Amino acid sequence: MRVAVDGGQSQLRLTVVGSGRVHVGPGFSYAADVVPGIVAAVATAWAEVVADEPVERAALGLTGLPATAEGRERLGAAVAELLPTPEVLLCADNVTAHAGALGGARGVALTVGTGVNCLAVDPEAGFCHRVDGWGHLFGDDGSAFAIGRAGIAAALRAHDGRGAPTKLSELVEERFGALDEVPQRLYTSPTRVDDIARFAVVVLGAADEVAGAIVRNAGAELARTARAAVDALPGAEPVPVACTGRLVESSPQLLAALRAGLDGCERARLVPAAGSALSGACFLAEAADLRGYGPLLHVFRRGGVR
Repeated sequence: MRVAVDGGQSQLRLTVVGSGRVHVGPGFSYAADVVPGIVAAVATAWAEVVADEPVERAALGLTGLPATAEGRERLGAAVAELLPTPEVLLCADNVTAHAGALGGARGVALTVGTGVNCLAVDPEAGFCHRVDGWGHLFGDDGSAFAIGRAGIAAALRAHDGRGAPTKLSELVEERFGALDEVPQRLYTSPTRVDDIARFAVVVLGAADEVAGAIVRNAGAELARTARAAVDALPGAEPVPVACTGRLVESSPQLLAALRAGLDGCERARLVPAAGSALSGACFLAEAADLRGYGPLLHVFRRGGVR
């Protein structure tokens, strides 16, 4: 039996590979030590599983993967004890997103959510290259957070008389209250990144030129990220680019802007994603050959054998 996990801040999903059932645990927040929160979320989901077979391997793709080797080793040991299993594969969720979208094949996976992750992999060449995923302060260009922030900023510029009038002013007030109070309310909110990212859906649905320009700019940024990943892959042959995430999947305008931005990249071929990050974790749990993702995986084995 193999176990696959896709975990993030909103929820953690766990499945026994091939069972067709998904068990859900709570999400986990970023902290100085994320290991206890992740283990607790895995334990909640695992408690729903009824199975007598031994677990041969568990693969976890996580938004909040511990930053240090020591933290990843502790997490691997705790999960191995919990399930129990002799082998635990740990990786960031951009790896499972790529494996799910492209089935471990050569290509680029662009994942758009609150943030942005982009990963280029060529398993035959043993090559992998990350683009963006630097968080809302230093990157995540074209993300839900970036779109939401741009929409709120446009409303505040219009309020000041520094920017064009926009329907977004009314929409910001409906969501967050009086414009004069919005910055303080968001600066002091413990959930401000999520609050701002959720406003992206409102921006995408606003029918005026200011909102349209924000969406077009976000699509151009996503295309720029994907192009950098395509250019990083060795060779001259075409490169499949799979874009995942509800934001793009639900917005024809954003997808159109992304397509337009990729038009000048001769090697890029936009393709549908084959599966989700959870299906990518299933792929890793079952894969006999992990060389394409090897440098991106932390492997814990009981007894320290690697």
